[in-house]
Amino acid sequence: MQSSTQSPVNSKWIALLVAGAFFMENLDGTVITTAVPDIAHSFGVAPLALNIGVSAYLLTLGVFIPISGWVAERFGARRVFAAALAIFTLASVLCGMANSLSEFVWLRVLQGVGGAMMVPVGRLVVLNNTPKEKLISVIATLTWPALVAPVLGPPVGGFITSYASWRWIFYLNLPLGVIALVLAWWLIPDQRAAEPRPFDWPGFLLSGSALLLLTWGAEVVGGQHPDWREAGACLVAGALLLAALGWHLKRAAHPLIDLSSLAIPTFSITIIGGSLFRMAIGAVPFLLPLMFQLGFGLDAFHSGLLVIAVFAGNLMMKPATTPLIRRFGFRPVILVNGLANVTTLAACALLTPATPVWVIAAVLFAGGLTRSMQFSALNTIAFADVPQKRMAAANTLFSTAFQVALGLGVALGASGVRLGHWSAQQLGIGDWTAIDYRLAFLLVALVSLLGLADALRLSPNAGEQVARGAAR
Repeated sequence: MQSSTQSPVNSKWIALLVAGAFFMENLDGTVITTAVPDIAHSFGVAPLALNIGVSAYLLTLGVFIPISGWVAERFGARRVFAAALAIFTLASVLCGMANSLSEFVWLRVLQGVGGAMMVPVGRLVVLNNTPKEKLISVIATLTWPALVAPVLGPPVGGFITSYASWRWIFYLNLPLGVIALVLAWWLIPDQRAAEPRPFDWPGFLLSGSALLLLTWGAEVVGGQHPDWREAGACLVAGALLLAALGWHLKRAAHPLIDLSSLAIPTFSITIIGGSLFRMAIGAVPFLLPLMFQLGFGLDAFHSGLLVIAVFAGNLMMKPATTPLIRRFGFRPVILVNGLANVTTLAACALLTPATPVWVIAAVLFAGGLTRSMQFSALNTIAFADVPQKRMAAANTLFSTAFQVALGLGVALGASGVRLGHWSAQQLGIGDWTAIDYRLAFLLVALVSLLGLADALRLSPNAGEQVARGAAR
């Protein structure tokens, strides 16, 4: 894709614009969870029936993200990003106006199409218009929506639903979307490939089917009464299709997703080990509210207040990210901070209803600090050594892996809770007590540790050009 050199001011504003769009998209994935009972009442259906509205959005993201790179090359990044914003905003407003479950589900699918184009294309725009020496600070800006939105989504949704109407969850996207659309057309350069690749239909069908099955399997596992046969069949079939996709992509003349970037060590560890880390982190917003409400007996409000400690840690770490990577380099930061992250996850397994509130808040705050640093370091080093001409392909692969990992994180957390519940029953401890979550957090910590092992492959000077540039 052709790129144009942007001034530092423009690069900064583009990054802020894209981060804002990311936040809007990420927030919509989680904000309706606490509004489900009210939405269900409006539609005259059981609350559990609304799960399809949440799932439809996530499934659509999984299916359409892989084609985002080709679409951006074919029609231009500015046009695609602006169109994605427009689709997402319009679908949000229409979701707020929906009067039946079927309308709502189809509109969530439309919203997912906009989100699937908005996130990876927005990241690609930033990568194409940011000098390597500015990459750390810019990626740190893009990281916070993925960290903050899952934490803020449920309490924000609950507040709006309690004091206004669930429909305002969607209506509020209208002014934000219009402002972002105007800024996108003004700030983002018109970039497109000189000769777009032919579309890889077999790759699209394989990737869409694989991600659809994997995401749906994760949703089934995370449900209130999971059908383990259905979940297992979906996950196994999805994994087999994913293997078939890999076989196809290595042999296709114009693959939908170019796997050649996996030969770059700094990129490879963010896809393999980084995906395990993201799985573990994706489980946390699912596990914490359940543990506090079902395990500790807190109400939704006080549970949300505790979870805000994670958000505070995320924000506090952001200003320190660039100086720490500049001072110590990527490899030491990823390894040491990664171990600290594993420790904070494991520490959650030690929390009990009798633990002082300040101790719980301190553990969550420390977890927020380490999550933020690890996200920023991994997301930055992913593109540190990727040549500009391969940036679009690498970004598509990164975005796809990112979405799958976060989706499977819910399945990981749910599986841990089920296993912990079974263990508690075998020990005669009781039903749905805090002990159920201990094994879940230990499992999540173990997965994060396994992902960290992959970072040992990094050379001591990995990403040195980016770290050195940030020091200037």
